Amino acid sequence: MTISEITPDVDRARWLAGAEFADAFRITIAGAAIDARTAAERMLGHPPPWIDVLVKLRNVLVRPFGLKTSGADPRSSRPMIGIFPIIDQTRERLVLGFDDLHLDFRVVIDVASRSTASQVTATTLVQTHNLLGRCYLAIILPFHRLVVRTMLRQVA
Repeated sequence: MTISEITPDVDRARWLAGAEFADAFRITIAGAAIDARTAAERMLGHPPPWIDVLVKLRNVLVRPFGLKTSGADPRSSRPMIGIFPIIDQTRERLVLGFDDLHLDFRVVIDVASRSTASQVTATTLVQTHNLLGRCYLAIILPFHRLVVRTMLRQVA
């Protein structure tokens, strides 16, 4: 299972106008075709324990700054996968994410299926709002890349 970093190929203006950061990773999995929701559920529904620890640590560290620890919103009935609300969904694409004080982000899961394999691409878009958002992004970026690669492996 090879995970490749690729050039992001999503419509930034549609999913997060003004996004100044984007990256994308792709994995090809053999076997029956899957849809984008299944891929997203495998990726984000049950993270490995070490990622749960990182998320809990992140939540403790950002709480004093008033940042969200989840996209859950009691005023919204949006379905969620893990801590991420679903923004848009088709068989081939699922868009998740939420907006916060420091930055807005989207995770776009694209699936291109053939009879013997599926390509799953995870694209992340980020728009920072202030110095806190830019600092936050700089700090989490090395972890982000490792986490996305790990999560993509769970699709297989």
